Amino acid sequence: MNVLLKAVSVASLGFFIGQMCGCASSSLVDIWHDSSFQTPPLGKMLVIAARKDATQRRIWEDAFAGELETRGTAAASSYHLFPDATPDTTQVNAAVQANGFDGILVIYNLPTETDTQYVQGYTSTEQNVRYNFYWKRYMTYYREIEHPGYINSQTVDIRAFDVTTTGESGRLIWSATSRTPDPGSVADAQRGVASLVISDLEQKRIISSKK
Repeated sequence: MNVLLKAVSVASLGFFIGQMCGCASSSLVDIWHDSSFQTPPLGKMLVIAARKDATQRRIWEDAFAGELETRGTAAASSYHLFPDATPDTTQVNAAVQANGFDGILVIYNLPTETDTQYVQGYTSTEQNVRYNFYWKRYMTYYREIEHPGYINSQTVDIRAFDVTTTGESGRLIWSATSRTPDPGSVADAQRGVASLVISDLEQKRIISSKK
């Protein structure tokens, strides 16, 4: 391979690896839904983030309620009804009766995990130009630089989600887990996860689709 092309190829590979490492996105795993769910799609949902931290609770509830509203499903964050703490079962039942919710989406925060992977080393070529006093001209030479492999660790944010109907004594009809490697911020994580979850609920026809 031409030395210059080799250098360009290695540089491009390094950039590609960097982009992959820096742009990790959320994913849904362990998705389950009750295929026998045949009633009309849920039309009004209560969103509950089971968090003691009041700020985190509000951030996650608003993200999901907002995404549901954007997709055409009425939704309310539970903190609007219960600002002091996450509601218990009795309080939820009372809210359902008073507000006509036909579905409940609960968000659970699970312990984080650490994913470790080995990043393969590579060799790059560096171009140098030096003035040669003996030949009285500039000379170009190349040298290879070894970049050793290394261990890359990522902290993975994990959340669980349950969707239940308010009839039939709280029938579970959908559940899933999200994994977000090295989230840049809580806001970035919740926006990406909310979109994934609500999209899957649309696909499974648990909520109606505006498409």
